[in-house]
Amino acid sequence: MVKNLTEGAPLPLLFFFSMPMVVGNLFQQLYNMVDTAVVGKFVGEDAVAAVGSSFPIVFLSVAIAAGLSMGCNVVVSQLFGAGRIHEMKSTVSTAIISLSVLGLIIMGLGTLFAGPLLELLGTDPDIMADSQTYLQIYFGGAVFLFLYNTLNGIYNAQGDSRTPLVFLIISSLTNIVLDLLFVIRFNMGVAGVAWATLIAQGICAVASLVVMWVRMKRLPCEPERANEKVALFHMVAVKRIAQIGLPSMLQQSLVSLSMMMMQGLVNSYGKILVAGYTAATKIDTLAMLPNMNFSNAMSSYTAQNIGAGKYDRVKQGLRACLFMVVVFSLLITVIIFLFGDQLLSLFLDPGDTSGALGYGLSYMHTVSLFYILMGLLFVSNGMLRGSGDMAAFTLSSMANLFSRVGIAYALAYLTPLGVSAIWWSIPAGWAVGALVSLLRVRSGKWARKAIGD
Repeated sequence: MVKNLTEGAPLPLLFFFSMPMVVGNLFQQLYNMVDTAVVGKFVGEDAVAAVGSSFPIVFLSVAIAAGLSMGCNVVVSQLFGAGRIHEMKSTVSTAIISLSVLGLIIMGLGTLFAGPLLELLGTDPDIMADSQTYLQIYFGGAVFLFLYNTLNGIYNAQGDSRTPLVFLIISSLTNIVLDLLFVIRFNMGVAGVAWATLIAQGICAVASLVVMWVRMKRLPCEPERANEKVALFHMVAVKRIAQIGLPSMLQQSLVSLSMMMMQGLVNSYGKILVAGYTAATKIDTLAMLPNMNFSNAMSSYTAQNIGAGKYDRVKQGLRACLFMVVVFSLLITVIIFLFGDQLLSLFLDPGDTSGALGYGLSYMHTVSLFYILMGLLFVSNGMLRGSGDMAAFTLSSMANLFSRVGIAYALAYLTPLGVSAIWWSIPAGWAVGALVSLLRVRSGKWARKAIGD
């Protein structure tokens, strides 16, 4: 159901809008978590490392899809907030067509270059074959990844965070069943979890497309344009999406590039650290979900309210999101310190704190102390992105990522910290990025529309 985010008290509005997004992304993360848990328990630690080594490359494809879908989200949000439904419908169909074609291109390139990319990351020869198998099958479903991310952005732009949640729950449960079936019953190993992910993503994407098509057919245009035909593809819509989507894609791709560089550093310490790091980042990714989705909610909220010309209301929303960041970050940090070893034991052999489990605990205990910093960065960037201030958004993201990588390598090779430098560099990057972003927010220069009149 579409929802107008330009009316109502910001705090409860943003909370109830973002919670289905948090739960939905929780189920989405179950794809990789269940993959890792199943291969860890029924295949072995080498299989965990194989899935983990391919993750930065998987994230690159997700980064491109998510970045471009954010362009759809902001443009559709502003058009919806401004009541320009006819243009919004054309933008929706244009986004679906163009990003599905791009997904097909990524599918071909990813399948072809999976091996060279893994070699570039310095993947351990013991796990190279499994890593390449997982990656090639995963890229076979790239078109579904792009289609779903596009549709998810459009649903959120219309103030609907519940419909994607339903699809993700169904898809995640399907993925779990297929993981267990393919790995335990059919003994397919790493290939089994990759095929399970591809099939589950396909179901989710197709179901989302059908419901969106029905919704767009039923949603009435403004009265003066009720009899005009809606263009299925329009270059004006492409340009508007690109204006927001390309910088977002660049930012997300830089995230992936930094992950690849960090993975190269991790790989240099051997496969035991790779397994511990992989398991810890799975938990870390889940812990980040509330702040990530507060950021996404802030983007949709900002875009709709700017479309409606309600700039003061955007500032009220920012304060509400920052309050939620503090509360949830503190809660998650406490959970990680109390139950970190049990959480890691879902993926690794419990009790061996001298090996992979020990590395994972060290990572989680360090990074979780600074989740508030991460939330400040994400939410302020969400506001900048929703307003269309992409130059500041990109600058903040680059400051975060490049400082993180530079600090990690410097501390690892120039100080006694060793592997601990990897996790200490993460909050350092958040601090640098948050400073850039909050200074821009404070300046007020973000207050401009992203779409043309």
